[in-house]
Amino acid sequence: MSTLPEYVHLLSRDCSVIFDCRRHTPSLQYFGKKLSPLTTNSMLSQLTTRQEAKCALVEEVPLSLSPCVGNGFTGHPGVSLRNDNIAWSVGARLHNIEQNDVAHVVFHSVDELRGIKISHHLEIEFESNVLQAKTTITNLSDLQLTVDDCAAPTIPIPDHFSKILGFEGRWAGEFQTRSIDLFLGAYVRENRKGKTSHDNFPGVILHQQHTNERQGECLGFHLGWSGNHRTRVELLPEQRTYVQMAELLGANEVQLEKQQSYTSPTLYASYSAEGLTALSQQFHRYVRKTLLKPRFHNAPRPIHYNTWEAIYFDHDFDTLISLADLAAHLGAERFVLDDGWFKGRRNDKAGLGDWCVDRDVYPDGIAPLIDHVVANGMTFGIWFEPEMVNPDSDLFRAHPDWVMATANNPQINFRNQLVLDLSRDEVTNYLFSQLNQLLTRHPQISYLKWDMNRDINHSGGHTGKSAVRTQTLAVYRLIERIKAAHPHVEIESCSSGGGRIDFGMLRYADRVWTSDSNDALDRLNIQNGFSFFLPSNLMGAHVGPRNCHITGRHLPIETRIASALFGHMGMEMDPRELTESEQFTLKQGFQLHKRCRDLIHQGDFYRIDPDGNSINFGVVNAEKSHALFAYNSVTESRRTMPPMYRFVGLHSIQTYTLKLVWPAALKEYSKSILSVIDGQTFSGEILMEMGMQLPIIFPQTSLIFELKSV
Repeated sequence: MSTLPEYVHLLSRDCSVIFDCRRHTPSLQYFGKKLSPLTTNSMLSQLTTRQEAKCALVEEVPLSLSPCVGNGFTGHPGVSLRNDNIAWSVGARLHNIEQNDVAHVVFHSVDELRGIKISHHLEIEFESNVLQAKTTITNLSDLQLTVDDCAAPTIPIPDHFSKILGFEGRWAGEFQTRSIDLFLGAYVRENRKGKTSHDNFPGVILHQQHTNERQGECLGFHLGWSGNHRTRVELLPEQRTYVQMAELLGANEVQLEKQQSYTSPTLYASYSAEGLTALSQQFHRYVRKTLLKPRFHNAPRPIHYNTWEAIYFDHDFDTLISLADLAAHLGAERFVLDDGWFKGRRNDKAGLGDWCVDRDVYPDGIAPLIDHVVANGMTFGIWFEPEMVNPDSDLFRAHPDWVMATANNPQINFRNQLVLDLSRDEVTNYLFSQLNQLLTRHPQISYLKWDMNRDINHSGGHTGKSAVRTQTLAVYRLIERIKAAHPHVEIESCSSGGGRIDFGMLRYADRVWTSDSNDALDRLNIQNGFSFFLPSNLMGAHVGPRNCHITGRHLPIETRIASALFGHMGMEMDPRELTESEQFTLKQGFQLHKRCRDLIHQGDFYRIDPDGNSINFGVVNAEKSHALFAYNSVTESRRTMPPMYRFVGLHSIQTYTLKLVWPAALKEYSKSILSVIDGQTFSGEILMEMGMQLPIIFPQTSLIFELKSV
């Protein structure tokens, strides 16, 4: 073994990442502001020296990238392994380092006695400052090795970070944020739903006590994985804190023969010294540059019309023709035929698995509908839920053994459907053949809404082992296979809304359905949480019906439009319910979105710190010459006047014209300040430092302001 460096450095535009290799196990020493050449390795060595503590080890066990039982670590191990010998006590030592530039490094550590290699792959993307990290276990021995747990590299947290910002939720209420104080012990969130889940998004942010959207240090972490997962933030008694994120493996799910390997999902991490919004912008830049397919980088994202909340399962050709005509008239650019088009699908009790057009409903097939949609200037999309099967289907009757199950345990009812076992090649081949046949027969279908509407409660595959990992990888491969055969097809990831949204799925999907709730007030909170890690041009956001089908809330169309305008916009309603005035307003909203969608989808997104009564944000282009800002009043102010609205992200010495662009007609208590300032010019510094007085308006009203540099 050649002499290894004591320290390894990675650099991005704004960050330094330093690894300490002095004790034969790599550990992350520093992840923060970019350091100058004035800081030497000798300084690092001296300043990080730890002394012997009372009633403690003489020399502290390193908090390595994979802290192990064999190294004497008493926190949560980074890897848990077993075989018929002593693999459980693995204690690998650093063997060699691969590094050809300042952006990439691979550390290889080996336990020669146990025949186990642990490799850590780390890479930092220069522009976004996002670190990607994963761990690989390789079995070098003749004994079969079972991997019970293998976290992505463990990341230490600076000891002046005292707050945890986590993400929780439920169906139709995803991406809710919760802030708690760091405490002695472990903050642990585990997901066993078989998908990313609605209630446990795999993301967490650590930050200083007074960090907010504009200022303060923070570190964000996200595990790019669409199956079961675990997030752990632990403060040890010796004042060391770390983040560990991992795929949550089932019993005997990963067993390695000699020379076989397991690689963890990728952990994505980024650091900001300028608050939470800057951290989010870094993740947004990374997703747009690295995960979003090149053909979507600058292409306009079309406005959708989705049929679901208009007709549900009640498909009728003449009705759909009229809906297509009205959708095109209102400004839609894509028509998506949702659930109910295939054989036997008159409700959610039958049909899943039988992916052929229902000739009782469509005697001439769906080609006439597709032709009509295209003739109206729209593209055509269609809904699928390929991973599921109804017991009342030809597929299940022919192949009842194709579902995931555990021996002698009854299935649990969930939306009248079961989960197909995609670890079987015959299942994925069948699904590919069904989708491929439809897309080949109808090449004008350019969009698939790919849904997954139940949890995986019985995770057993056909081999008898837990199979969520295999299932997740098979879904990835099936999507990849469809895209290879039909490269023009765009795919949306939907899982009863936001149940499968993560960077792992974004390597394959091109859009996500953020939530099944189209309630505008729900959406403001959901989309706010979504924005911490994910950009607006992936975020499906639709104008819902007058009366929300989930909450029963009645909201004005202006507010519903405003909540959808800042995403990948669309509508999901029966447009026949619209009055002439509402139609006119919706057309205006779509026109505003089309005029500004390059800004909305490519600009920098800014959240504004909450005031308790409203949810406010904006988007500013890279040149800081064009911006849109939203003020969304949710509840009435506790004072007689609402607070000042301070813009952010502008150029302080630039001058801007300020104009209210939404709604077209504003209902106010009395003549407001807007009549004085609308259309006037102001310096960026005064708009940011002093702000503007907001008008007194009804709650559940949204205002959108456009700023253009003079």
